[in-house]
This record gives sequence, structure tokens and C-alpha cells, in this order.
Amino acid sequence: MKQALRVAFGFLILWASVLHAEVRIVIDSGVDSGRPIGVVPFQWAGPGAAPEDIGGIVAADLRNSGKFNPLDRARLPQQPGSAQEVQPAAWSALGIDAVVVGQVTPNPDGSYNVAYQLVDTGGAPGTVLAQNSYKVNKQWAALCWSYRQ
Repeated sequence: MKQALRVAFGFLILWASVLHAEVRIVIDSGVDSGRPIGVVPFQWAGPGAAPEDIGGIVAADLRNSGKFNPLDRARLPQQPGSAQEVQPAAWSALGIDAVVVGQVTPNPDGSYNVAYQLVDTGGAPGTVLAQNSYKVNKQWAALCWSYRQ
């Protein structure tokens, strides 16, 4: 019995030494900052002041992703309300390759239409790279805006 226990213990020690492995992760390159991008305040098409700064929310989300570095609002060369109003030369002079513009429109039922366009200011100036429109119902808007505060 003692002999079997010694053999089993010996195999256990040998097996444990085989399982011991060194994991080495080498990071030899990386990105120290996100890609510069312009995010202008979204144009409000309703009465009074906009209920929330959607452009600010988009800029914060892009910054928090770690992949983008939105230009500070004080440095924006212009504040276009649509893709057609973007002057690519003004943005590319600051090293900005793309600009996000958008519009927020209230609906009679209390919901909102939020539309955005991503405009190229570098490779193919003035080209809309992506665009979409979303209908946000009143409950979601209230929930999101209260959460942000």
C-alpha cells in the first residue's frame, strides 16, 4: 500500500511539473490615443431648447470607447446641422478625418426622431460614410436622459 501511494505521489509531482507553464504576453506596439473625430451639437428642430445634448452624449460615448478622441467643442471650426453644410477643408486642417452631424426632431406623440450622418473630411471629402435615423419613444428618452444626470 505504501509503495502504491509513493508511486501515485511521484506521478502527481511529475504531472504537476509538466502542468507548470509560463504565460508571457508581450505588447510591443499600441495606440496611446484614439482616432481624432469631430462631433458637433445635434441640431434641434423643435420649440424652445433641446431636452438633451445628444452630440455631447455621442462624443462622450466615442471617447469612452477608447477608439476615438472627439475634438473639444471650443475648437470646432464650424457647427453644421447637416452633411451638406460640412466644410471638409476646415476639419482636415485640424487633423480630423470624419465629422458626426445630426438632427433631433420631436414628434406629436412625444417621441423623437434622432438622425445622424458620418461625413468624411479626409479621403473622399464630403462623402457620407454612414447615416441612420432612429425613433426614440418618450419613455426611453426620459429614462436615458434621467440616467445621464
